[in-house]
Amino acid sequence: MSHSTLEIEHSGKVATIWLNRPELHNALNEVLIAELTEAIRQLNRNDAVRVIVLAGRGKSFCAGADLDWMRRAAGYSEQENLADAQKLAGMLKAIYRSAKPVIARIHGAAMAGGTGLAAVCDIAIATDAAKFALTEVRLGLIPATIGPYVADAIGPRQARRYFLSAERITAGTALKLGLIHELVSDELLDARVAEIADELAKGAPGALREAKLLLSELREGSPWDDQLLERTAGRIAAIRAGEEAREGLAAFFEKRAPNWQQQ
Repeated sequence: MSHSTLEIEHSGKVATIWLNRPELHNALNEVLIAELTEAIRQLNRNDAVRVIVLAGRGKSFCAGADLDWMRRAAGYSEQENLADAQKLAGMLKAIYRSAKPVIARIHGAAMAGGTGLAAVCDIAIATDAAKFALTEVRLGLIPATIGPYVADAIGPRQARRYFLSAERITAGTALKLGLIHELVSDELLDARVAEIADELAKGAPGALREAKLLLSELREGSPWDDQLLERTAGRIAAIRAGEEAREGLAAFFEKRAPNWQQQ
């Protein structure tokens, strides 16, 4: 599939999706949203791909919504706006629920929707100069579609502040908030992303998928919930009896790499 707003590169088991609107700081519009949604879905169907990296060409990761797109949306009917918003929500959900781990490679501006993209990825690595913000209220809007993911990443108390203040979030503050996982210098960004991708690719594909499903169940769970504890015991029992676990354990005891690392 050809793309007008993306470039997709493959290197071994890693696929990198480059947002490719550098002249507009990779701002989101309806075309990019549709192409990114489909790219994530296609890469999830590609067995040769184990890890997905989301990155931006040019000076920025993603500066939020395209102003021309926003201008056109202002003239939409409520029903047209709903359809538009549902497509954005679908893109965010596709990334967040990807069966394969997704790493955000963040540099420069990651504003509004760009902050949302950072939050939906499993791991976010940013440069010291990266900057974030939830600026929607200053335009008479709210960070609605990205809201569940950002609030999940930084917690409701911090979300209360930044949803309302729209103030700039430095990379150092983003790290403290939990929006990103690591800060690196600009020259080390690609190497660090590659290292983490390599570590992720060592995991069994099925186990990675199941681990993400487990996380979704634990999100609202509690160690005091006996039903949750019973379900998690059932999960490991079922997985331990599976072919992937048998291979992984056999490889460990035989001091060799499991077959999914050899493919």
